[in-house]
Amino acid sequence: MHAIPTLQVENERVIVTKWTFPPGADTGDHVHGHDYVVVPLTTGKLRLVEPDGVRDVELVAGGSYAKLTGVAHNVININDYEFSFVEIELK
Repeated sequence: MHAIPTLQVENERVIVTKWTFPPGADTGDHVHGHDYVVVPLTTGKLRLVEPDGVRDVELVAGGSYAKLTGVAHNVININDYEFSFVEIELK
């Protein structure tokens, strides 16, 4: 099962997408083509499957973080509840 992307804004400067992950859902393997900011809407754990291995990260609602272009991973909801965040990509 895949996470559900909902496009909220796209213009010449940004792409804003809300991602909703039912339990066990994932994004699929992907590489980020833009610098981006993630704003968690839920507190919980996500599993990151990266080229160098697998790690679980704890995210807190409202605790934003930023990453640069080129991040490669699959993101998996390992909680037994729905998890969501807003992703803001900078063009």
